[in-house]
Amino acid sequence: QVQFVESGGGFVQPGGSLRLSCAASGSIFRIFVMGWFRQAPGKQRELVARITSGGTTNYSDSVKGRFTISRNNAKNTGYLQMNSLKPEDTAVYYCNAAPSSDSLMRSDNWGQGTQVTVSS
Repeated sequence: QVQFVESGGGFVQPGGSLRLSCAASGSIFRIFVMGWFRQAPGKQRELVARITSGGTTNYSDSVKGRFTISRNNAKNTGYLQMNSLKPEDTAVYYCNAAPSSDSLMRSDNWGQGTQVTVSS
């Protein structure tokens, strides 16, 4: 089973930027669909961005135009560049990867996540 270690979170003021990283174990990661999810206090975990092994990306409406997902398959690493951050982006961010988009949404294989706090 692939394991994930997220990093790069922190405290930032509104309008600021952060870059999250996701280190995945195992070279099989490179053929998986990878996603970044987030969970705010009292809310369900939600998918914010997804990228296929070939580089096709999708974003939730709430982050479109502000966040950019990318991956380096040679390093088994994924990234989430977050710009123009808003207080409502505050959440624990998780990465995950699975053979397909459907299995990505059903996965329960989660790492520790990284906390992002946006506040003035």
